[in-house]
Amino acid sequence: MTENLNNQNKYSAKLIAKMGMMAAIACVLGLFRFPILPMVSFLTYDFADIPIVISAFAFGPVAGLLITFIVSFIQAFLLGGDQIYGFIMHVISSGTFVLIASLIYKRHKTKKTAVIGVLIATVVTVVIMGIANYFITPYYYGGEGMRAVVVDLMPFILLFNLIKWVANSVFTFLIYKRISPFLHKA
Repeated sequence: MTENLNNQNKYSAKLIAKMGMMAAIACVLGLFRFPILPMVSFLTYDFADIPIVISAFAFGPVAGLLITFIVSFIQAFLLGGDQIYGFIMHVISSGTFVLIASLIYKRHKTKKTAVIGVLIATVVTVVIMGIANYFITPYYYGGEGMRAVVVDLMPFILLFNLIKWVANSVFTFLIYKRISPFLHKA
């Protein structure tokens, strides 16, 4: 019995170490940002969500959400991000995608369900981010007058999120199977 308990603790420690490593990789990747659409250059893309999505596929939705929360916090408050606004928006965006994609993938771990998961997650995340930007952005950046600006920019906000999550999905597919053996190694 004691040996069994020690094995569980050892595996838990290994899982936490792997999750920590993936969070650290995400934080480093988050330092390299660049605009995708010149007309809204303040919306920048980074590769930080790719290790988060890979973690969610490898370790499950709860692990993915935990890593999302940790990475969002570190980026927003310790690495020069947009503080509380950036934290909230990153958690909403990445959390929505990670939760939906990994829940679908968890039910039946095949390439087909992974594709279905990321497609559904992309569509839902784009819609959720449109809603979040409509309600949250004006609150943090100047009240009701800012809402008109957000509405004018909404096509670009939606396009940015579509490109971002399609790119994250493609990169995840290219990388996941290559590193999956390491992540699942006991």
